Amino acid sequence: QVQLVESGGGLVQAGGSLRLSCAASGRTFSIRTMGWFRQAPGKAREFVASISWSGGRTYYADSVKGRFTISRENAKNTVYLQMNSLKFEDAAVYYCAADRMLRLGVNYEEYDYWGQGTQVTVSS
Repeated sequence: QVQLVESGGGLVQAGGSLRLSCAASGRTFSIRTMGWFRQAPGKAREFVASISWSGGRTYYADSVKGRFTISRENAKNTVYLQMNSLKFEDAAVYYCAADRMLRLGVNYEEYDYWGQGTQVTVSS
């Protein structure tokens, strides 16, 4: 069993930056892939970024590529999402997810564990 807790959300001005954190606990040794998703009101859950736990391979949605950076600190069992140059369309609830399988991680249906989400609001 794995528990994920996101933090770091808040209100940011357009063009500003924010860093989200996702702390994993429990049987973290089973995690192979971690990802960030977001969901805005009235919209489907959207893939943002993923990272392989052991190798650090990253993958980004085109909408955030060049602006967002996913990283991890294995010793702390924590994954981060650094968000720069924030746009209004980035506003959403951001969810951290963990997968026991090593894969690209773009499909939310494939993830085994989810955090509660953290709200990111962007003012324009």
